[in-house]
Amino acid sequence: MFADRTRWNLAPNRLSEALARRRAAGLPVLDLTVSNPTECGFEFEAEAILNALAHPAALTYAPNPRGMLPARQAVAEYYAGHGATVRPEDIVLTTSTSEAYSFVFRLLCNPGEAVLVPAPSYPLFEFLADLCDVHLARYPLIYDHGWQMDFHALERALTAATRAIVVVHPNNPTGHFTRAAEAGRLSALSAERGLALVADEVFFDFPLVQAKPRTFAADSRALTFTLSGLSKICGLPQMKAAWVVTRGPEEEKARALDRLEVIADTYLSMNAPVQLAMPALLALREGFERQVLSRLRRNLAELDRQLAAQRACSRLNCEGGWYAVLRVPATRTDEELAVELLDTRGVYVHPGHFFDFPANGFVVVSLLTPENCLAEGLRMLLALL
Repeated sequence: MFADRTRWNLAPNRLSEALARRRAAGLPVLDLTVSNPTECGFEFEAEAILNALAHPAALTYAPNPRGMLPARQAVAEYYAGHGATVRPEDIVLTTSTSEAYSFVFRLLCNPGEAVLVPAPSYPLFEFLADLCDVHLARYPLIYDHGWQMDFHALERALTAATRAIVVVHPNNPTGHFTRAAEAGRLSALSAERGLALVADEVFFDFPLVQAKPRTFAADSRALTFTLSGLSKICGLPQMKAAWVVTRGPEEEKARALDRLEVIADTYLSMNAPVQLAMPALLALREGFERQVLSRLRRNLAELDRQLAAQRACSRLNCEGGWYAVLRVPATRTDEELAVELLDTRGVYVHPGHFFDFPANGFVVVSLLTPENCLAEGLRMLLALL
């Protein structure tokens, strides 16, 4: 009765079962995985946000496949603030970066063709690829006094069926920003092989290093699709507003945008009130970003303070984003450690294998976690180790 593309193993894993048992028993949980900014104690300019959603033009239906022009102009201004000249006509609005991925995958890939994605990275790619009938191949990020792309392995992973290379900038969960030299090499390789680049920049506005990263929305030798949205930039995942910026050689770019417009016109999924509110919402983002960056830095400092007092655990270098990767003794699987930590201490972390770490010995914690919760959870984690 059901399509093969939905043949997923839907059984809960051991960690999910342990979390459900603990919550059903009414026991407390120190959740060090939180990623929903609306539940992390940040202050939002509620009146301005709600007023922006009350635009009178929302009562009129005037669809534009690429998205309303004022919303796309606001996105173009956002990139101008990052030193990239992006034209509104190069932007297609979507309801989420997940939808943006699906548009791009369907644009580029026939059923069974492939895209390369980084590892470690977040597990959403598998579901998106399945739903678009796309095959996933992985290229490794390697750690040696910091994260870097393994171009030798990446090139070996390319086949005649490969259509695109995905880069997450900064990576989730490693926090690795693609360096200028890496981006240049990716662009040259993609142009030479006739591949597209797909750059996920949802955490781009949260650097934890002094060097200012460069957006992939700046011009590129290869056909490049840059994805982002309000979910992380403004801390408003409930608004369901995102976009794709298309750059690259003019002829290829024009052909891609014509086809993306048809895909977007087929769904017309963006609602009018949010599109009309986007200029105001993007204008409010700096207050949210300041709060988040302040918490990320304070939590990272607390993490380093606690790590300095022991030798069982260390953290990997983190350049941006909302997460920290901890290296722990590989005396058991990461899942076994996470389950024991939850069962005995009530602390919830993500095991490294959730993100395709190649070996045991890693757990991931969210630096977005409220500070008292993170500090106490880390104390319990380190005590267990």
